[in-house]
Amino acid sequence: MKMVTAIIKPFKLDEVRQALSEVGVQGLTVTEVRGFGRQRGHTELYRGAEYVVDFLPKVRIDAAVADGLLERVIEAIEVAAHTGKIGDGKIFVTPLAEVIRIRTGEAGDAAV
Repeated sequence: MKMVTAIIKPFKLDEVRQALSEVGVQGLTVTEVRGFGRQRGHTELYRGAEYVVDFLPKVRIDAAVADGLLERVIEAIEVAAHTGKIGDGKIFVTPLAEVIRIRTGEAGDAAV
């Protein structure tokens, strides 16, 4: 099992959620986050004063995924979150040692 974490642009959330539902992902955790990558933020002009926006709003999506579904999940996120512009985001995949459903005590793939 793997934990897939995607950092995407906020306006792409609905498209990514729909794409993940279509490939069989049954649960997600979504968090509003702020950060920057290569673009290092940007400069904006407000009421004649220039200021730097260091941290840009992003959305973090976490999903526990069975190994057999991993490639389809990654592809679904890549296609749905792609705009072709800087700041599209990143996908991180990390191993999950164990998953346990608190209500039933199920473990492993059955808990996902």
